[in-house]
Amino acid sequence: MPELPEVATWMRRLQQGGPQVPGLVGLRVEAVPWVNPEVLRSPAVETFRARLQGQRLRAFGRRGKHLLAYLDEGALLFHLGMSGRFAVCPAGHRWPEHTHLALALQGKWVWCFVAPRRFGYVAWHARPWEALLHLGPDALGPLLDAEGFARRVRNRQARIKALLLDQRFLAGVGNIYADEALHRAGIHPARRAASLSEAEARRLWHGLQQVLHEGLAHRGATFDAVYPHGGFQHRFRVYGRAGAACYTCGTPIARMRLAGRTTHYCPTCQR
Repeated sequence: MPELPEVATWMRRLQQGGPQVPGLVGLRVEAVPWVNPEVLRSPAVETFRARLQGQRLRAFGRRGKHLLAYLDEGALLFHLGMSGRFAVCPAGHRWPEHTHLALALQGKWVWCFVAPRRFGYVAWHARPWEALLHLGPDALGPLLDAEGFARRVRNRQARIKALLLDQRFLAGVGNIYADEALHRAGIHPARRAASLSEAEARRLWHGLQQVLHEGLAHRGATFDAVYPHGGFQHRFRVYGRAGAACYTCGTPIARMRLAGRTTHYCPTCQR
């Protein structure tokens, strides 16, 4: 599933454009030729079309794993699910397979939301921040520091890996970056959060910041053919490396099931 660095990379690409495609900021929505009701959370299709018609894309933002496209009024809220992505196509060209939303934009461009596995969704909200009130602080946001993170962690009884995956606790971290951060902090993923010392919790916070910033610098991780832009997968220390030697101590990387997700760790470095 795309995590914070992958969503942030999409945000930059939509803002700045890329080879032979423009940045979308400032372009007007001229029509909504296609929206799949199965991926539209709100409002109803005809209301959605009417809300978007004639609005300009003013800015892009991100909160956790959610991408926001701010309009003259309200914003589009996207969740990429397991395999969501975006494409910008010249008008008249065939849209990518599995396109579930197509916006015809000023300048003869079509912005497509593509979701092969249909776990992603889109919604329009007049006040998008209200739709995200259930999320915890953003993992790279200004509302949390090492001290605050340590205090919150040490008040919880959940397994630390499960806690990191809980978007109500911390928004933006998923399976890949949780495994990588726990390894860098030397913390076993099955430990109870409350068992961490102040120093361990702070070390985990700094590990999270490190792997997320590295992920951003490398445009995220390519984990699926639908996301071909990333390079952080070449820097994984544990994720997807079961049986391979730990780069720190040489112990084979172990794999276990935790919080419904495959979890990778070093039995020596993360006792």
